[in-house]
Amino acid sequence: MMGADGFSKPGLYKLREVLERHVDSGRIPGVVALVSRGGHTHVEALGTMRHDGGAPMRRDTIFRMASTSKPVSIAAAMVLLDECRLRLDDVVDEWLPELAGRRVLTRPDGPLDDTVPARRPITVRDVLTSTFGLGMDFTALGKPIMNAVFEQGLTPNLPVEMPEQDEWMRRLGELPLMYQPGEQWQYQISSDLVGVLVSRVSGQSFEEFLRERVFEPLGMVDTGFHVPTEEIDRLPTLYAPDPSSGEFLAWDEPEGGRWSRPPAFQGGGGGLVSTADDYHAYFQMLLNGGTHQGRRILSRAAVELMTTNRLTPEQNAARTALATNNVHISFGQGQQGGWGMGMAVRTYRGDYAPIGQFGWDGGSGTSAYADPANQLTGILLCQLGYSVPSPAHLMNDFWTTLYQAIDD
Repeated sequence: MMGADGFSKPGLYKLREVLERHVDSGRIPGVVALVSRGGHTHVEALGTMRHDGGAPMRRDTIFRMASTSKPVSIAAAMVLLDECRLRLDDVVDEWLPELAGRRVLTRPDGPLDDTVPARRPITVRDVLTSTFGLGMDFTALGKPIMNAVFEQGLTPNLPVEMPEQDEWMRRLGELPLMYQPGEQWQYQISSDLVGVLVSRVSGQSFEEFLRERVFEPLGMVDTGFHVPTEEIDRLPTLYAPDPSSGEFLAWDEPEGGRWSRPPAFQGGGGGLVSTADDYHAYFQMLLNGGTHQGRRILSRAAVELMTTNRLTPEQNAARTALATNNVHISFGQGQQGGWGMGMAVRTYRGDYAPIGQFGWDGGSGTSAYADPANQLTGILLCQLGYSVPSPAHLMNDFWTTLYQAIDD
């Protein structure tokens, strides 16, 4: 048995058995799982890089992080807050003039020309807490505003590639907001907007700033917005299986795929590639209150702001309704309750994880959370999109088993 600060040996055996069961089922080609507690780190790499075999999964396999990019990319904005180059209640117009003088839809599902003036300007806080007034609304698919968001390439959806950031901002500035600034949490677009804000405030590309201030100090050598040619063999094929037949359809191939070259738009909402160890370094830094190996990356106050709930019940109402009313579609994901900056924060206990756990999941089969109560980090990476429930079931079983491996 392991000491009081790690995991029990039987618990880790059980974790491996559960992961093996998913891989052996033929539904999950491969998986890399990292769990860490009290200075002890345990890694499992199972299965293969392709669904039909090929090279084995390895600890240093590079994954497309999808929305699990959000909790990491937000750190760049927190650096700027720490340095007083941004303030939470600054109006964003100085850096994002395209968002000045907003119009707001009279009804969220109404025509794009039926608008009223915004009650107030958009602030930095609105952008960092995903409440600036526009985002992915899964309850409004097919409505005029969502159609426009997709048609303009404002979100990472094939086949429309996102344009470079100034053109992206120009297109964003042509659309009305769905809600008044600060009124309601909405997904995705704010996380990409954070990257533009950081780039314009710092005078660097978003990736340069992240690399200089977050990735390099943390030793995150494999994290970025594309995979260099000489490392492309470490990137697995990404699948989005056919929901009816289960056939493995390749959504993105490593060679010549979307992550084989630098993107036009460096998307903080879903563009990063990374490894289990890189993500572990980041989440461990958050658990440490902002330090890594004695070096301060973020202030303790910035970490506390990011990793605790920032939403009022009113701002969070639609998110809560989405999570609970569509649990049969989301397979249970998204029911944490709160949202901080760039990540979910658990505000009620609906499963094995305690209140205070923070992190997020990605639609490409990624999950990364840290838990201050147990000083625990878990990172689960596979190469399977959410077109089928398999990755969600894998994640659910991973977290259920991980919490049983705590045996103090």
